[in-house]
Amino acid sequence: MKRILVAEDQTDIRNLLVLNLRNAGYEVTEAADGVVALASQTARENDLLVLDLMMPGLDGLELCKTLRARGCSTPILMLTAKSTELDRVLGLELGADDYLTKPFSLAELLARVKALLRRAELLRAAQLNAQSQASALSNGELTILPVKRQVQLHGKALDFTALEFDLLLHFAQHPGHVFSRGQLLNAVWGYTHDGYEHTVTTHINRLRAKLEVDPLRPELILTVRGAGYKMRDAPR
Repeated sequence: MKRILVAEDQTDIRNLLVLNLRNAGYEVTEAADGVVALASQTARENDLLVLDLMMPGLDGLELCKTLRARGCSTPILMLTAKSTELDRVLGLELGADDYLTKPFSLAELLARVKALLRRAELLRAAQLNAQSQASALSNGELTILPVKRQVQLHGKALDFTALEFDLLLHFAQHPGHVFSRGQLLNAVWGYTHDGYEHTVTTHINRLRAKLEVDPLRPELILTVRGAGYKMRDAPR
């Protein structure tokens, strides 16, 4: 049974989330603030974290930042009552895998939870599957080791979140191929949903910040105007 931690300070919303997730077959731990959530995740690692953006003590953004700094790669779904793009982008920049803006439907929440857990499960299966042993992928000075989930640029190791790595690997496996944001959502995140293409854009920006000499003038992860994104063709 998959374990989910729900951190939400509003009791009525937290109770509703916990009830529906348990009814969907998940083992759920609840927390009313970020400090309790951090202690809970530290004591027993969960398979997925559902974090409210605004919580007393330690808000969702700080909690996400703290966990990622500790090397925690557990999928994080951020819930926010704010409507500004800045809040959504900041959550993703700090390592959240996805976000939902309140009010949202429970069906949509359950779909997102299922997609994130499915991604994590497929990742674990790939790591354990002997047939997944793949040779290194290279594009110029960039080298990706899929099995070890390692990335090197100019011989220097780089750190990526699980989703950043999956997105980079998808591009590296299809150099020169143009993907729309919807196609990338479906291939990497495991779902396609109108209005959440900005999730892809934010992760593209995070890749560029780590890979490009000048992120504003990318040479590896390219924008194809009106179509989407691609990784440059591998140099011959």
